[in-house]
Amino acid sequence: MVSGSEEAPRDEGQQVRLNEVVPRRHPGRWLAVVLLAVVVMQVLHGVIVNPNFHWDVFWQYLFAPTVIAGVGWTLALTVISMLVAIVCAGMLVLMRDSDNPILRTVSWLWIWFFRGTPLYTQLLFWGLFAVLFPRLSISVPFGPEILGVPTDWVVTAGVAAILGLGLCESAYLAEIFRAGFRAIDRGQTEAAQAIGMSRGRIWWRILLPQALRTIIPPTGNETIGMLKGTALVLAVPFTLDLMFATSAIANRIYLPVPMLMVAAFWYLVITSVMMIGQFYLERHFGKGQDYVRTRHT
Repeated sequence: MVSGSEEAPRDEGQQVRLNEVVPRRHPGRWLAVVLLAVVVMQVLHGVIVNPNFHWDVFWQYLFAPTVIAGVGWTLALTVISMLVAIVCAGMLVLMRDSDNPILRTVSWLWIWFFRGTPLYTQLLFWGLFAVLFPRLSISVPFGPEILGVPTDWVVTAGVAAILGLGLCESAYLAEIFRAGFRAIDRGQTEAAQAIGMSRGRIWWRILLPQALRTIIPPTGNETIGMLKGTALVLAVPFTLDLMFATSAIANRIYLPVPMLMVAAFWYLVITSVMMIGQFYLERHFGKGQDYVRTRHT
């Protein structure tokens, strides 16, 4: 009797151990992590101790007034150009969905041209705009001029840079916006029309809030691309942005590598802030979608 009662707990413990889930070991993963850590440490050590990087020059000019001013102008170019691109893209989407064949054709040609030519070429054109058209005027066709001003009074280097960046980006954003609106079920538009809602109210109250879930992620990526595209405005030439400021210092001190790292550092900082803002925007406009997905799972 005693021996039988002593054997029962041992059998129960054995049963528990048999049912225990033992995680599978992955020695290959740990080996890969160790090898990757060794490679990263070697690269960091080689970069930090390498005298050719001139880290003293990097720290000397990282917060230089001309560099900080270049950061500000780069941000201004990015924000203003994106606003121009968003406004133009919205108009292109409305024109593309219009019943007027002329508006649809103009929208298609706009997107075809600005997506099909390089950004650098477009910036060069806007830089030469005042040479090609020395004077902007309103006149009678084949008659005398009524009102006119020199072109370089209106299309300055800053305006040319904004037009080059914004108009090129509008073609890409127009396709992003159109895809976002087309992802919405047309039945919602028909239901809204059935209860008497106007076309503008349908766009603003029904279509736009839903389309933003699809539009925001690629638009955020395009904004980051716009930020890096400002490095090309030297073609205008616009000489106040971050890339020009660091290049001018590099040409003066004959040390391009540390100044390239200064520019890369600030681009990384701005891009990181933009990515954080994009994350919170996506989370805000995706609240309802996340709730639906949670209920389905």
